[in-house]
Amino acid sequence: MAKMIIDDKEVEVREGLTLLDVFRKIGVNVPTLCHHEAVSPYGACRLCLVEVTMGRRNMLAASCLYPVTEGIIVKTDSERVLRARRMVAELLLARSPNVPYIQEIAKAQGIEEPRFRKRDERCVLCGLCVRGCREIAGVGAIDFSNRGVYMEVVTSFKILSEACVGCTTCVYLCPTDAIWSGDIRELSFAKSSNGDQGLVTPHYLDESMPRPIVGVTCTLGAGYMNPRFQEIEASGP
Repeated sequence: MAKMIIDDKEVEVREGLTLLDVFRKIGVNVPTLCHHEAVSPYGACRLCLVEVTMGRRNMLAASCLYPVTEGIIVKTDSERVLRARRMVAELLLARSPNVPYIQEIAKAQGIEEPRFRKRDERCVLCGLCVRGCREIAGVGAIDFSNRGVYMEVVTSFKILSEACVGCTTCVYLCPTDAIWSGDIRELSFAKSSNGDQGLVTPHYLDESMPRPIVGVTCTLGAGYMNPRFQEIEASGP
């Protein structure tokens, strides 16, 4: 067991947990976006930042990754923390101004309108779909590609992936509806601009073509569905 101070209160918790685990156990509300209990922590969104003091060292740390440590002092609502969270929320809102969940996060941090130039992205690169595909489905059909402002979630070589089993784990985990699925019984295939036959994303479609509503489609730029599912009709709800 380790003793620490969280928001001026001493707590004793089991070692091996993260600070975010502790917050949720004791009822301290800390916002998250890229975190889900079903997959490993990633620390991408930085919304869960807290202020950690250990000896003479003071820092902002992602609570989803920071381990329980004897003797640390943690502040979840200091001005430094709130200022950092507001900046993160504002940047997210500028990137995805039309995503309801991002709007909720920004509003909770007191951000109504971003100061930065707006974009119209749905994917916020939280990595939940990538981790879900790899850790839950055990497939790894999608992953990050490129770096910096060019980073995106795609299949290998941006072509239809035969590895995808159509489990829709990525759809369930996605917090912004950047990935979506329809009834597998209504599988519809469109022809992509590079000549491949299969599910494609709006980025690969002519503007006049209807957006596919079936299978699994990531609006970032990679559609993926195992071809063998063409012959399968779903049963049940």
